[in-house]
Amino acid sequence: MMLSFRLLVLLPRLLVALALLPAISHAADWDIDQLMRGLAQNRSGHASFVEKKSIAMLDKPVESSGELFYVAPDHLEKRTLKPKPESMTVDAGTLIIERGRQKHHLQLQDYPELAAFIDSIRGTLAGDRKALERNYRLSLEGTVERWTLQLLPVDEKMQAVVKRIRIAGVRDAVRSIEITQADGDSSLMLIEKLAAQ
Repeated sequence: MMLSFRLLVLLPRLLVALALLPAISHAADWDIDQLMRGLAQNRSGHASFVEKKSIAMLDKPVESSGELFYVAPDHLEKRTLKPKPESMTVDAGTLIIERGRQKHHLQLQDYPELAAFIDSIRGTLAGDRKALERNYRLSLEGTVERWTLQLLPVDEKMQAVVKRIRIAGVRDAVRSIEITQADGDSSLMLIEKLAAQ
């Protein structure tokens, strides 16, 4: 009689534990490869952004906002609308910056630190782990539902510019990009996916 009473008391706990096993197992299996596979499913995207840059010589952060466009594997466009219109477009190995009537073309191969920084974002959006690991040491925290991918530069020249990049997201969507520079300046970009039109 006493044994069956104990079983009745323990049964609900046992059922709860068994119900949690798949979730716990799934969470334990969550890794960088799974994140990359999920991100790679997004072949294109359109999002709005708000970016705050904290610069040591300024009293308050500089805020900008606009839209982002991505088409796999290597087209990335940032259109700043406020405070002043500006666009930056990366296609393969070329960066085009437009401000008013000025237009600058840069070949990324001539600017390896800039190329490594751009590849941190393109590589993440494309789910390209190999591209990321060419320039960064990766670590992942969190779960499928809320994750943070940290990128630490491996090259000394890059370390002199960027201390770390933290990219956070929900499932297969990037929600923020935080960059901490070696000089202490930083930026945080919050990203909100826009519905396809």
